[in-house]
Amino acid sequence: MEIKQEYFQDFMHGNVCYGCGIDNKDGLQIKSFWDGEEAVCIFHSEEKYHGWANLLSGGILATIIDCHCMGTAMANAYKVENRPLDSEPHYRYATGTMNIKYLKPTPNTVVELRAKITQVKGKKTVMHCTSSVDGVITAEAEVIAIRVFDSNEAKGENPFKE
Repeated sequence: MEIKQEYFQDFMHGNVCYGCGIDNKDGLQIKSFWDGEEAVCIFHSEEKYHGWANLLSGGILATIIDCHCMGTAMANAYKVENRPLDSEPHYRYATGTMNIKYLKPTPNTVVELRAKITQVKGKKTVMHCTSSVDGVITAEAEVIAIRVFDSNEAKGENPFKE
């Protein structure tokens, strides 16, 4: 029996974000999933995302870290409540802060992101995220996500267009 991988972003309907939006056909469309207690994203870069020749742009790397962590915060909220990603209430997160340390140049190839939740307090989720290529860590980040939408508390139209 084959188990279908659940990608966090597939449950963020109406998302037009350049990094993680399933409804942005020109975007990066990253996909994140659980691997034990860590959330993983495997990003297959393309030549158009170069910073310098054969190196990934630092801005693109920051974008995929940011989007991976926002999806991770959302998925963790559902996980803590022991419910499926497609259940209500729907939650959405936005970046509170992101501090990235670029440790080594990141080759413009397959990049693996790994995010781990370090703290949850109310609507705030703190994560540690690393990027690596072929097992070599190229950057690490501390990212704080803030829950900015809860469909149970929503009054009026959802700005995230679910």
